[in-house]
Amino acid sequence: MATQCEGKSSWPELLGKQGTVAEETIEQENPLVNAVIVPEGSVVIQDVRCDRVWVWVDKNGIVYKVPRIG
Repeated sequence: MATQCEGKSSWPELLGKQGTVAEETIEQENPLVNAVIVPEGSVVIQDVRCDRVWVWVDKNGIVYKVPRIG
């Protein structure tokens, strides 16, 4: 599904980085989004929003999924 969101929409380079660093980087690179850190195993709403990026982190706070809009 193609998205019509503005600005950068995917951050594969953040895999393996600290979640807090990823959150800050995402919000700097696309000021239109709010990056939200989500601990592994959490349940999140599945709607697609152009102003939100889930930052999935493991028990050590390390990003384990590519953060992206959608």
